[in-house]
Amino acid sequence: MLNRNLLSMITLIIIVFLTQNIVEVNAITYNEDPELTQAYVLMEAETGRVLREQNGYTEVPIGTMCKLMTILLVAEAIDAGELSIDKMVVTSSHANSMNGAQIWLMPGEQMSVSDLLKGVIIGNANDAAVALAEEIAHSEEDFTANMNTRAFELGMKNTGFYNSTGYGVEEQYSTAYDMALLCRELTKFKFLYEYMTCWRDFVRGEDTELVNENKLVKGYNGIIGFKAGHSKDAGNCIAIGAERNNNTYIVVALGYQDKDERFNEAKSLMSIGFSNYQVTNPSFSNEHLMPIKVVRGVDNAVMIEAKELSSLVVSKGNAEDITSVIFVPNYITAPVKKGQAIGVVGFYIDDVLLYETELITSNDIEKMTMHRAFKNICANMLK
Repeated sequence: MLNRNLLSMITLIIIVFLTQNIVEVNAITYNEDPELTQAYVLMEAETGRVLREQNGYTEVPIGTMCKLMTILLVAEAIDAGELSIDKMVVTSSHANSMNGAQIWLMPGEQMSVSDLLKGVIIGNANDAAVALAEEIAHSEEDFTANMNTRAFELGMKNTGFYNSTGYGVEEQYSTAYDMALLCRELTKFKFLYEYMTCWRDFVRGEDTELVNENKLVKGYNGIIGFKAGHSKDAGNCIAIGAERNNNTYIVVALGYQDKDERFNEAKSLMSIGFSNYQVTNPSFSNEHLMPIKVVRGVDNAVMIEAKELSSLVVSKGNAEDITSVIFVPNYITAPVKKGQAIGVVGFYIDDVLLYETELITSNDIEKMTMHRAFKNICANMLK
C-alpha cells in the first residue's frame, strides 16, 4: 500500500513538474517582445537639414507608416490632374479581402477619392489604401513598384516597400531620415493638411466613424500632419510636421515600445526645433562679385553669379554671424559657356561651413581667332 501511494505521489510530482515547464515555456514564447530599435530625426523642412538624430540612418521596420508613400502618390496624381478628389472608385474583391484596420469596403461598392483618403489618413484603413492603389496603377503590385521608384527619386536609399498598406508583411523597412524626406515632400500638398489634422470624421454619412491614432492633432500648436502607427514588428511610430512663424519642422520617431513615449519624444524634438533654430537667407548679392579675367577670348572679362542661394538653418541669434568666402581662379581661358562653373562661395559661422554653392559665368565668350583678331585690328585703324 505504501509503495502504491509513493508511486502515485512521484507520478503526481512528475506531472506537475512537466505541466509547470510547459506553461512557463508557453508564457515566455507568448510574452516575448520583438527587439525594437528606437530611431528619430528632427529635420527643418525648407532646407532638409537634420538638426537632431538617433539611429536616424539605421534601417528599421516601419509597418503601416508606409501608407505615407501611398498618400504621397495619391496626392501627386491629384495634383497632376490624373485623379479627381471627387472621383468615385469601385471596390475590387482584392481590396475587400484586406484584414486589419478597415472601413469594410464591399466588392463593387463605390466611394469617392476624398472619403478613401479619409479612410487611409484618419482611419489607417487597409482596404481604402488598396482601393486607391488599384485606381492609380490598376494593381497593388504595380502601385508598390511605383512606391519604390518614387522612394529612389526622393533619395530614400534605405527603404523598401512590399505593399501599399504595410499590413501583413514584416519586410517593410526604412530609416527615420528616409521617412523625413518623404514627409518633407508631403508638405508641398496643402490640401492634405485638412485630412492629416482631423481627429474624428465619418464616411458613408455617419455610418462609419474614423478616429485618428495621432492624438497630437487634437491640439498641438501649428501641427500640419502626418501619421501615427503601430504594429508588432515596428512598435509605436509617429511622423509629424508643425509650422510656426513660417518655420516648419518634421519629426519622425520609430520603434517605441510605449505608445505615449513616441508622442512625448515628438513634442520634445519639435520644441528643440522651434526654440533653438531659425531659418535665414544669407546676405549675399551678385554685386559683390568682380569680373573674372578671360585669356584668349573676344572679351577680356566675364561676369559671374551665384548659381543658387538657399536658405540656411542656424541657431537663434546667430544669423548676423554668417560670413561668406569666395573661391575663384585669377583667370579662365576662352571659350567660355554661359552657366560654366568656375568657383564656389561658402557661408560660414566661425570656421564651420554651413552651405556652399557654385559660382557660374553669366554669358558666353568665344575664343579669339586670327581672322577675328585681324578684323578687330582693321576696325581700330579705321576709327
